[in-house]
Order: sequence, then C-alpha cells, then structure tokens
Amino acid sequence: MAVSGQRRRPVVALYERIADAVHDGTYPPGSTLPSEPKLAAELGVSRPALREALLLLQEDGVLTVRRGVGRTVNDRPPRRGFEHVQPLEELIGAGAPLRVRALLRTVEEPTDFTTQHLLAPARAELRFWESLLTGEGTAAALSHEWAAPDGLLDRVHPEFARALRETGAGAAVSMLAVLVEASRETSLNAHSGITATLLGRRRGEQLDRPADTPAVLVTQVVRVGETPILAAKHMLPTGTVPLPVLQSH
Repeated sequence: MAVSGQRRRPVVALYERIADAVHDGTYPPGSTLPSEPKLAAELGVSRPALREALLLLQEDGVLTVRRGVGRTVNDRPPRRGFEHVQPLEELIGAGAPLRVRALLRTVEEPTDFTTQHLLAPARAELRFWESLLTGEGTAAALSHEWAAPDGLLDRVHPEFARALRETGAGAAVSMLAVLVEASRETSLNAHSGITATLLGRRRGEQLDRPADTPAVLVTQVVRVGETPILAAKHMLPTGTVPLPVLQSH
C-alpha cells in the first residue's frame, strides 16, 4: 500500500483501524463488511476517505469485492507487524538465509530492556539467546533475544514454550525462527524500532569491526494479542547486508 503526503494521513489511519478490526476478530475471515454508508457512520468518517482506505485494503489482500455480496474479509488476510513476522536471518539473507551461530543460551533475570518490553516482574527467569548471524564468511548481525517467563508462555503460547524447551543449546537457529515455526496456528503481531548507533568495544569484537563502526540497532517485540512474548535487539554494522523495511502501508 503506497500512501504519501499530509492529506493522505487520515486515509492511513482509517486503513489501520479497519485492518486492526480484521485482525482482532471484529470482522473475521469470511465475514462481510457493513455497507459503505453504514461503515462510514460507524467509524465517523467521510465516505470518500473510507472508499480510498477500502480500495487500499483490497490491493493489500485484506478484502475482496464480491458482486451481489459486497466487501468480504479474505480467508487468510496478511499478518500485521514485522509484517510476515520473519526471522532476521531470512529477512536480510536476500534469498540465501544467513547462518546462525549460537554464542550463548542461558537464563537470566530481567534487565531494564526486558522489564520495559516484556513487562517481566523482578526476579523472573527469562531465556536469553545471543547469536551471531554470518553470510559468506562475514559477520552480518548480532542478535540478543529474550522470551517471556515460561509460566506465561505456557498459558498464552504453549507450543512456543514447548519448542524452546526442546531446542538444543547449540542449535543453529534464532529464537524468532523457533517462534515462527511454533506459530502455525497462532496469530502474532510485532513492532520494531530502528535507530543509528555505534558498535562499541564488545560488539565490535564479536562482529570483527572497530568499536566506532556505525551500525543500525533494531529493537523488536512480538506479541500474542496484547501479551509480549519475545523481545530482541539486533545490531547490524554498516557495510554488510542491507536491511529491508517491510511496512503495512
């Protein structure tokens, strides 16, 4: 969905409202949306803006127009978030997934980062994975990933909890890859932030780069519904593989 310009922002916001309603079950797969006049009244928007947002949703595969029926939600609407929530090693591999080397697999108490993003209580035990992603013999990214406490995972995503327990300490896989594989029947949503930074000494050593090498820091939180179950930091130094940015609009 390509939308630009100040005047299009209401359409973007409306697109998001309807897409959120699809993914939270207000308009489940296979259901028919209310008529344009009724939907415009329910949402408190103008019909031209609504019509434009609906057209964009059709383009993005969320809705289908059926003659004599109206607009229906597709049986498999595209997921939201980082959009097809995808492991970093596949996302930036450009057709050839990067290799994952396990540096550390342990359990630790919450840090400021995990307290904020996983809402982890003090003294909780969180699985922590540190991995190095490499391609063609070059270190491309350093990933730090944390899972929510086992007790919470057992309640909201037992398949992920089970998969984490069964994954060997030296397995060449990221935590996010384990989550995606365990979520065939579970809908995920995610939010990522991107900032510019420098590697610093320790990360520079791990990535075989000078400490003052510019880098991109991607922070990511993956949720089931409103519950965060995975938080991550990915450090990508300049001069390696490009980072594609997938957007929902």
